[in-house]
Amino acid sequence: MDEQPFIAEPCTPGKDERMWGMIAHLSAFSYYFTVVGIILGPLIIWLAKRDGNPFVEEQAKEALNFQITIVIYYLAALAMCFTVILAVIGLPILLGLHLYQFICMIFAAIKASDGIHFRYPATIRFIQ
Repeated sequence: MDEQPFIAEPCTPGKDERMWGMIAHLSAFSYYFTVVGIILGPLIIWLAKRDGNPFVEEQAKEALNFQITIVIYYLAALAMCFTVILAVIGLPILLGLHLYQFICMIFAAIKASDGIHFRYPATIRFIQ
């Protein structure tokens, strides 16, 4: 008899996990109120919801890694703005980064609310 090995179905996150995954991505918008909110928002969600919620933990870590990476990119672009010649490059990069960050966060929140494991492109994974 040729038996098929048991293959477990991937666990789909519940409604509550999807909501917290979405909030983890959107919490970085708190940088409009406080500068440290860009990292503090996803960090709080990750620390509060990581135990027992693998989907929320994954999405909060992904959001946190993305925001840390964006801050590094912002600092590099800002450093370019301090020289006259590179300011021509630095200012458009700053504007482009802001737009890229906004679009990625909205897209990630939509995917997380659908229960899809989203990974940001061009992100340094500091927190494994």
